[in-house]
Amino acid sequence: GRVIDSPGDNILAEFGSVVDAVQCSVAAQNEFKARNAELPENRRMEFRIGVNLGDVIEEENRIYGDGVNIAARLEALADPGGVCISKTAFDHIESKLPLGYEYLGEQTVKNIAKPVGAYKVLMEPRVTGAEKKGQTKRAPVWRRKSVLAGAVAVLIVIIGLAVWNFHFRTPPIEPASKEKMAFPLPDKPSIAVLPFANMSGDPKQDYFSDGLTEQIITTLSRYPRLFVIARQSSFSFKGKPMKVQQVAEELGVRYVLEGGVEKSGDRVRITVQLIDALTGRYVWSERYDRELKDIFALQDEITIKVMNGMSAELTEGEQARVWTKTGTANLKALEKHYQAQAISCRHTKEDDAIARPLFEEAIALDPKFVWPYVYLGYLHLEEASRRWSESPAKSIQMASELAQKALAIDDSHDGAHSLLAAIYDTKRQYDKALSEAERAVALNPNSSDAYMILGGVLGDLGRWDESVLYAEKSLRLSPFPGAFAFYVLGSGYFMTGQYEECIVTFKKALKVSPKFLLGHVYLAACYSLMGRDAEAAAEAKAVSGIDPKFTIGSLSAYKNEDQLERLSPPLRKAGLK
Repeated sequence: GRVIDSPGDNILAEFGSVVDAVQCSVAAQNEFKARNAELPENRRMEFRIGVNLGDVIEEENRIYGDGVNIAARLEALADPGGVCISKTAFDHIESKLPLGYEYLGEQTVKNIAKPVGAYKVLMEPRVTGAEKKGQTKRAPVWRRKSVLAGAVAVLIVIIGLAVWNFHFRTPPIEPASKEKMAFPLPDKPSIAVLPFANMSGDPKQDYFSDGLTEQIITTLSRYPRLFVIARQSSFSFKGKPMKVQQVAEELGVRYVLEGGVEKSGDRVRITVQLIDALTGRYVWSERYDRELKDIFALQDEITIKVMNGMSAELTEGEQARVWTKTGTANLKALEKHYQAQAISCRHTKEDDAIARPLFEEAIALDPKFVWPYVYLGYLHLEEASRRWSESPAKSIQMASELAQKALAIDDSHDGAHSLLAAIYDTKRQYDKALSEAERAVALNPNSSDAYMILGGVLGDLGRWDESVLYAEKSLRLSPFPGAFAFYVLGSGYFMTGQYEECIVTFKKALKVSPKFLLGHVYLAACYSLMGRDAEAAAEAKAVSGIDPKFTIGSLSAYKNEDQLERLSPPLRKAGLK
């Protein structure tokens, strides 16, 4: 054959014989395999090869046309280190080479009217029954003259770079230190998924890479055998030039997953790499070039590869939980949801107003897509609890209806059960709230939100020691949460007399949200009880500054009677009425 072109990491070659082309492809892959075996894992390169028999147009030493297009498509279908051939090529060599083949079905090829049949070439030689009995073996295929030399149709071979481990071109990573970990490493594989970088150059596409990251976090978190850092903590590193070592030490994890997303039209290129922070070694890396319609299958594929890379053995039952019915094949619905998600996480009245219609559009585009129901339900519940709604009762009712719709689609959705638990808790139906919160934790033992809500419900039931236990677990899964998670833990510390811990916790809450009213309320009460009157008065002043109409009695909307009874005397002493 002859090389026609070598653009980028590809080679385009033309042969006058199908047999020659497939022989060359297999020989090349065997050579790559042999050379890779001599190299350390972080220096290996793998290629894909596509072979097609078809007509081409030749012009100024270049060839193009359907024959080339189909070969390019077949290259993308091949496994790393493998060869994929078209049915037309297969029909000419089926019995002429001692190789096995696996039919991959009809493949749709862009700009080609009819689907193209494809076969995977099994690289090991095919052994016949006669050979087993000791008959004379045929000469190696590369020593025999091609039977199709001089064929009229030309053959196209495209070789494309499949995998180039990231660490081949990335500086070494300094290992993390167990001694410097902010938290002890869990007794199971622990991972933080960092926000995937938006490589498109368009900041407006951030929502897509963020959404993909969250989908991977959500899927991984469903495995009880993994310890997965929650989204909010992982996203605290977004846009920051953080070293893997620092991320692992701050979050207390062994593994870090990072990557990049480049979205163009209806296609997306995703690069992913899994790093063992303790050794500074890249465990696994991959690049995906796919159509956007394959995005959910791609997320599952990435998740399973990460699990294998972390040596976390799956059982069939756990694996089945990955493929929940919470996705959508409607790309417009997915994009609307991602956009709304990115806006709603700011938790302001103005941003909630922007996010709400986007979630509603996602639901209208795909009524079976669960997550927009859950997120929209939380928006309505937040409106009620923060008194942003003219009718809190109506907002709670709307949140309840959305939770029930989500559960009607998928009754095993932990997010929907957590939402329902929060709704029951707001309505002070504590037994129902507890049942739903426990159900959510059982469905997703890595959900920081599920543990946070369970802790809040237990507190409202007066079971403060348990409340603290689950709130601490929530923060362990999400060391950098929103203000409300700190509230659940801080209120538990207050009610169990751990005032110093309460102060530390609510100071963290105020770093996240300086105008978090309940944070200043609890600090005023703690300082007052500890005799730190000046600090108590300053916090009381901050409370009045945030809400001039605040009264101690208004806390009854948030607190049960025990909390209100404990809070009232120190708050009055601090100057609040």
